[in-house]
Amino acid sequence: MSVMSAIILQEDLPYANSLKDMLDKTSYVKVLCSTNDGQMGLDLINKYSPDLVILDLILKTMDGLEILPEIKKQNPNCKVVVLTYLTGDENVSKATSLGADYYLIKPISSEMILKRISSFTEPTLSKSTLDDKISKIFISVGIPPHIKGYSFLREGVKMVVNNPSIINNITKQLYPMIGERFSTTPSKVERAIRHAIEVSWAKGRIDSINSLFGVSVYLGQEKPTNGEFIALIADKMLLEGI
Repeated sequence: MSVMSAIILQEDLPYANSLKDMLDKTSYVKVLCSTNDGQMGLDLINKYSPDLVILDLILKTMDGLEILPEIKKQNPNCKVVVLTYLTGDENVSKATSLGADYYLIKPISSEMILKRISSFTEPTLSKSTLDDKISKIFISVGIPPHIKGYSFLREGVKMVVNNPSIINNITKQLYPMIGERFSTTPSKVERAIRHAIEVSWAKGRIDSINSLFGVSVYLGQEKPTNGEFIALIADKMLLEGI
């Protein structure tokens, strides 16, 4: 693994210091500094050009959503992990659209934080390769590419791969984000994904699905929910090192 330089911007300085201590014990992150002042943090980011910023949305003088586009403008390759107590579809969607690589909601385990950060130091598939792998899975389970749910499902899987916490709020976060991407409504996204799964079941591809995931996930006529289906494929991608 390569070593990443990092700057921590967190409202709670004791928490920022605990993050620094945790990351400094790894072999792949070197924390340069930490602060709870947004403007000071941005100045430090511009000065040191770190590989990684762990960004709170609530900060003194300048909030995280103001800082995020400035980070990407100065250093497009900088990875940004939003780590905050703030929830809500608008915050997640805005941060993601501004370039956040992950949106993590506190409280969150140290293991999950380390897992997300370590993924930046490991080889990953290109976007086209990820699309190809997802497409092959859809074909193997009988979801044809010409139906709307195919594209919605693929986008949903990619979003969950990039930010696994979204799957916990599929109705208020995932569907609206997919809808925004394709200029349609969340309800149409939900129906199209449900139809795609129903098409797969109508073709009797249950054995293919169980074979794909290595276990007997579904039996008989039982169908997965939209969230279950997306989560299964996203988990497979993550386990394969995406």
